[in-house]
Amino acid sequence: MTSSLRIRLLCWILLPLAVFAAVSAVMSYSDAQATASLVQDRALLASAKFIAEQVNWDEGTLHANVPPAALELFQSPDHDRVYLNVSTDAGVLLAGTPAFPAADAQARVRSGNPYWFDAAIYDQPIRAVAYTRAMYDAGKLRQVTIAVGKTTSSHDHMVRDLWRPSMIRQLMTLLLACVLVVGGLTFELRPIVKLKNDVIDRGPMQLVPIQADRLQSELRPVVDAINRCIQRLNFHVSAQRRFIADAAHQLRTPLALLDTQIQFARKRDASDPQLDEVLGAMQSSSHKMVALTNKLLLLAQAEALDTYTMSLQEVDLVAISVDTVAALTQWAGRREIDLGIEPLAQSVTVNGNPNLLLALLSNLVDNAIRYSPDGSIVTVTVAQEHGSARLTVADNGPGIAAEARTRVFERFYRGGQTDTEGTGLGLAIVKEIVSAHNGSVSLSTPERGSGLHVTVRLPLARQNSPQ
Repeated sequence: MTSSLRIRLLCWILLPLAVFAAVSAVMSYSDAQATASLVQDRALLASAKFIAEQVNWDEGTLHANVPPAALELFQSPDHDRVYLNVSTDAGVLLAGTPAFPAADAQARVRSGNPYWFDAAIYDQPIRAVAYTRAMYDAGKLRQVTIAVGKTTSSHDHMVRDLWRPSMIRQLMTLLLACVLVVGGLTFELRPIVKLKNDVIDRGPMQLVPIQADRLQSELRPVVDAINRCIQRLNFHVSAQRRFIADAAHQLRTPLALLDTQIQFARKRDASDPQLDEVLGAMQSSSHKMVALTNKLLLLAQAEALDTYTMSLQEVDLVAISVDTVAALTQWAGRREIDLGIEPLAQSVTVNGNPNLLLALLSNLVDNAIRYSPDGSIVTVTVAQEHGSARLTVADNGPGIAAEARTRVFERFYRGGQTDTEGTGLGLAIVKEIVSAHNGSVSLSTPERGSGLHVTVRLPLARQNSPQ
């Protein structure tokens, strides 16, 4: 059984219609045969009675004079053959064909009551009628049987003429029903398709109830069930956001306190080199833990937000790019990395969350500096093209192998570069922030030389969208 609802509904509707059309066609054929047989039988009986009137006594002998008018009733374009037999009860043939099979009919008919039967003559099927007339003369009584038969071509032709229009009407009705049913199902199933598209086109965090005002009553329970599911998801998302906020407070505070205590211990016991080395390692681990905690919290925050839930405001990508480059210039300078910005527009404004967009750019530049060798060049480019904002961070480092580019956005994936400090969360955070802003991110390599170009495209704010 097919899983298509449309096909199953068609089967439920069209199969009974097809059965009805078939039964109706059989009944129409039976009615056509009955009508044609009635017309033919009446013509045969009229001819037989007309011939019976032509049988007379002449000087004590029966004579049958069959005029041509008696057979004119059977003239048709089908050129049927007409046979007749006029004989007495003594077996004397008065007129017609001696081979006419009327003997059995004579035993069945009574005076004045006709008898119709099917027979064959000269290997041709015929329809015949036998009619008996009593003849009196000088006290003598003779039974004269008049039998008239005709081949069935005109009868079959009449059946076809009567049945074919009815059959055509049945087929046209079935075809029209198919067209109307298919069209009606297509039209009436559009709300289901629209509902499906509405659910599919939603973002992962677009937990807004579906409007069911204009839906059919049969679809409203389905929408109500989906809305109840959305309500439960909203509850869990809210719980997740509260957990993130609580975790940010509960983790950052003790880690900051721990780092302060380590710094105090190092200053107090600076005279002991071994202890200072141990405390330095602890402080380095504390810094890594703080960095990892901050990125995990940022990743969770980015996953929990999207365009429909976060507060949006106009953000100038050129401005935050300048701030990011300025903040990381000192670190890049320690590694002799040439960090710069090329704004190809005075201002490129998008609608978004400024903190998340700043984190996005910081992660991209941080990755470029971290994985590029000393003396490299890292360039941030901000441009406006094709109705979107383009943000590119390019470096001339080792780049990323083509087979690894599909996995670099996974959490904690570092592509085998374990010799460089990092959490493996930078590009995962970038992807989540870009998705929350309805944008896209792609990786490419320069046409010449080595390196990596990370390109982020975001929708422009309305005020600087091209008209």
